[in-house]
Amino acid sequence: MNWHARYTQQANWTRALREYLFQQVGIKAADRVLEVGCGTGAILSEIRTQALHGLDLQPASLMEARVHAPTASLTCGDALSLPYPEDAFDISLCHYLLLWVKDPHVTLSEMKRVTKPGGHVLALAEPDYSARIDKPPELAVLGRWQSESLRRQGADPSLGGRLAELFYQAGIELVETGAIESQGKEAPTSAEWELEWAVLENDLADFAPVEEIRRLKRLDEGARTRGERILHVPTYFAWGRVLAV
Repeated sequence: MNWHARYTQQANWTRALREYLFQQVGIKAADRVLEVGCGTGAILSEIRTQALHGLDLQPASLMEARVHAPTASLTCGDALSLPYPEDAFDISLCHYLLLWVKDPHVTLSEMKRVTKPGGHVLALAEPDYSARIDKPPELAVLGRWQSESLRRQGADPSLGGRLAELFYQAGIELVETGAIESQGKEAPTSAEWELEWAVLENDLADFAPVEEIRRLKRLDEGARTRGERILHVPTYFAWGRVLAV
């Protein structure tokens, strides 16, 4: 599985939103910016600021991030206990992260702690797989299987729908939140479709019979060719501000 290709694909889905939010929070003028759960650097590679920091739990991801974001200061660490002092950053952000952490409330509280008063906390994308839509209806089982697989992997597949509430619980003032407008409304390219299926097959490994997965993949391909395929996972963002005590 090429995870950098996957993270880059996800970054493409949220590009318009990031451009808007980064402009609103003045990221180009920020002195210090942190991405929590930076992965292989798909987002970091696009940020230009004086001091850029990235944190991830996986050393292998950070090794690749050093290639894609060579100017960033990278740290191997846990999002539940950020290894930075209070008020260290002007902006802290994450992207498809909170559904994977054991306690998203703690992670957001940590992001608030390391962000200066008046600074910004951004959760750029958190999906809600419990509201996934698949058409034709024969493919709806894919969404149910994937949600259950994510739970078994330790993720919370429905977290996106609670994102605003989590910001409120962490004491972060919400400035703007909502569902991300669907990116790429046109049909996916063959390469995008294959990558999406690579992720799905990875999630469903040892979970569903191989022959059944292959049958559903053929149904998916046929529906896509006929222009009948619909796949939508509602995904949410939140922009918050850290208030002065």
